[in-house]
Amino acid sequence: MMRTSHFRALLAGAALATLASPAFALDGADLLTKLNATYATSGVSITSSNVTADDSTVTLEGVEVKATGAEAPFKLGTITMDGVEEDGEGGYTIETVSFEDINVTETDTTVTAQDLAITGVVIPGTVVPGTLDSLLMYESASAGPVSVSSKGKEVFSMSGAEANITRMDGDAGLEFDATLSDLKADLSSVEDPKAKETMDKLGIHSLDGKVSMSGSWELASGKMTVDEYAFDFKDIGRLNITLAFSGYTLDFLKNLQEALKTAESNPNKEEANAAMGMAMMGLVQQLTFNNASISFDDASITKKLLEYAGSEQGVTGEQMAQSLKGLVPIMVAQLNMPDLQNQISAAVTTFLDDPKNLKISAEPKEPVPFPMIMGAAMGAPQTIPQVLGVTVTANQ
Repeated sequence: MMRTSHFRALLAGAALATLASPAFALDGADLLTKLNATYATSGVSITSSNVTADDSTVTLEGVEVKATGAEAPFKLGTITMDGVEEDGEGGYTIETVSFEDINVTETDTTVTAQDLAITGVVIPGTVVPGTLDSLLMYESASAGPVSVSSKGKEVFSMSGAEANITRMDGDAGLEFDATLSDLKADLSSVEDPKAKETMDKLGIHSLDGKVSMSGSWELASGKMTVDEYAFDFKDIGRLNITLAFSGYTLDFLKNLQEALKTAESNPNKEEANAAMGMAMMGLVQQLTFNNASISFDDASITKKLLEYAGSEQGVTGEQMAQSLKGLVPIMVAQLNMPDLQNQISAAVTTFLDDPKNLKISAEPKEPVPFPMIMGAAMGAPQTIPQVLGVTVTANQ
């Protein structure tokens, strides 16, 4: 009886062990396949020399990423995915995707980057065209310190970078933002004598600032809005670009990728480039311009530039500003755009008298299809300011 009982217990244990292991283990190969299915929309493919799964961790070794049109794949090495779970619909959720630190040296230049990671990744089980389930989604991506050294001296550094993506209610689209923090560049190693002299006179031997961006993308209309794309540097100023256009739909992206693949597969590069140009002309006609602007908030660089330009002409910075105020109306008169000419002259005069901010905006009363803009540019370029609602202002 004891022997029979022990034998049955062993059988039960073996059966339990069998059920608890391979049958319920994560399928790393399936995860990679579905990852590639979502990347197909953006024309990117991922390969791995070895895929292993251990509990809730999937490791991809020898990873290479290739984008459509790229001559060679980019090598990423080993990627570790932690907190991987199946979502019950054939897809996967991943808590954290970690990348190897970068430490690459070519000739005299070394690039390093640490703590590269993506969190909150969602890989759909089935790609559903026209929905967010056709895209690889994540909550945030980040990088730690980044450094570039030349001949043993650090010439560029960044304390970190972060990007965030949020789904709109009802999966109507996405909201996004990104920041590159504590950007520092050492300009003292510039070798060109003229450039070095210019920087010495301007008193600029380094750059210190950040880059930030935020915006949104609406799925149905394909409206891409960039509310902020700013470059802000100490003692120089803040340059900000905004932009909004419609028609940038998933179908548009799909057609763009197909055009790129067709061009890539054509061995006759001249013919491929011509075909690509025609395809792009057709795709651009699907887009509509909503608005755009470019603005600059001065942080002392303008007066320094005026002083430098004046010294080259043997005059003071103030005298240089007066000369420019008289020269600008003559230069813009060649545009044959009276309304805009007056705005530019007035804005430049105001800005040079007291450098605070300068802004060029394009805000048409109604969105303008790109074909209409192209037609105006070719047939009557002087009408462009009216078509796009262009205004130029200063110190507002």
